[in-house]
Amino acid sequence: MKIAGLDIGTSGCKCTVFDERGKFLDKAYRDYPVKRNLLGHEIDISNVMEAVYQVVREMTAIHDDIMGLGVTSFGETFVLTDEEGNPLHPAMLYTDPRGRQECQNLVASLGEKHIAEITGVRPHEMYSISKLMWLKHNMREIYNLAKHVFLMEDYVVFHLTGKSQIDYSIASRTMAFDIKKLVWSKEIFDAAGIDITLMSEVVPTGTFAGNITEKTVRHTGLRSDTRIVSISHDQVAAAVGAGVFDGNTAVDGAGTVECLTPIYDALPDISEMYKGYFAVVPYVIPGKYVAYAFSYTGGALAQWCVDTMAKSEKEKAKQIGISVHELLEGMYQEEHGDEPGSIMVLPHFAGAATPYMDTGSKGAMLGLTTDTTVAEIYRGCMEGVALEMYLNYKALQSSGVYFNKLNATGGGAKSSVWMQIKSDILNMPVTSLKTVDAGTVGCAMLIGIAIGLFKDLQDAAEHMVEETVTYIPRAEMHEKYSEIFNRYKKIYEAVRPLMSS
Repeated sequence: MKIAGLDIGTSGCKCTVFDERGKFLDKAYRDYPVKRNLLGHEIDISNVMEAVYQVVREMTAIHDDIMGLGVTSFGETFVLTDEEGNPLHPAMLYTDPRGRQECQNLVASLGEKHIAEITGVRPHEMYSISKLMWLKHNMREIYNLAKHVFLMEDYVVFHLTGKSQIDYSIASRTMAFDIKKLVWSKEIFDAAGIDITLMSEVVPTGTFAGNITEKTVRHTGLRSDTRIVSISHDQVAAAVGAGVFDGNTAVDGAGTVECLTPIYDALPDISEMYKGYFAVVPYVIPGKYVAYAFSYTGGALAQWCVDTMAKSEKEKAKQIGISVHELLEGMYQEEHGDEPGSIMVLPHFAGAATPYMDTGSKGAMLGLTTDTTVAEIYRGCMEGVALEMYLNYKALQSSGVYFNKLNATGGGAKSSVWMQIKSDILNMPVTSLKTVDAGTVGCAMLIGIAIGLFKDLQDAAEHMVEETVTYIPRAEMHEKYSEIFNRYKKIYEAVRPLMSS
């Protein structure tokens, strides 16, 4: 018996297969085009569904005994469909600029803090409800034809099973879900002028949706008795896959985007979370919540540095058979040992995320001289990302967070140098996990529980979450980084007024 996780991303989807003991076996990936221009950021949802069929079909050709498949996805993006689930328009991505005025209108009607108290998110046009309002105002004929509003998770689940259901964590990315009552907020839908009956039924994370349809059998090669599970928002799945189930430990998602995900054992103070734009999302364990603190550029900043400045180093690394990242880390250490770098980097190269949520902010590098090397700039990028996470950690402390350990996943977790930097800066142990993709593992864990392979989260974690190395903070290094942090936290306020919005 096999289980499979289906992860729907912004630009591609993947299907990952595990055996009944939770051991990774195989995966398939397909990307799809995203259209971005000044007028909008869109995705053809039909391409997403075709990619889903392709990756599942590739896996069933090898593994014909997949008995459970779970669906996790990115949030916010939605599509209006007809009764059969056929899309009526291109889906608007969360980065789409449309909906800004509608968001302001909704805030004027209900109040920014009141919306945050209901939904756990500070109002912003990236959330679904604002763009739904824009679509109704500007594409009235399409809105009038709609029978469903789907986000990515429930769109795929509907096409696989015919069941219209969405889990709490994805529903919370609409800015129209009551995170305390765990229902759609009639007050917000009424104020927005959106028909609440278009939305899918909300269900707990990890809920069984049903068996697949005959059409799905034909398109995917799955067995007719395969069970489909609505999993969660990708960051919630990553927290599960990192084996983090209480407030003592948080997740460091060291991927393209750097995401710090703490667990709250009870609903945190929303007024405190509001200050730093931290979203509060229902967790898989009833009564617990997660929050998202993130930087748009984590691994993406390190990769930008490599691609832009380290062309000769790339060739050298290739010749000696190591990654260019390892080469640059080694070059720095040969010259400077473990000493903190002299280059300070503000990692806002794609705008500032929490606690600022300022898309107009720009990246900055301070301390450059004619003697500065690529390795020193690379080190500055790694430290800048870690310092930004420390800034977020400090901003979260007033909300009652108390984690004292990080479990690290993603490609960045493979770097012992970067993990030690994070441990030293945040002054807490950082444990690297074997899996790069905790979201897929979390997805498989919840499928396994839903179909009876694992009895509970702890049992699933014992099978599927594997720790590798724990990095311990060094007191003398934390002291040095604390001095740097005192200067770092002033950079944004110093640089921002000099940049056009």
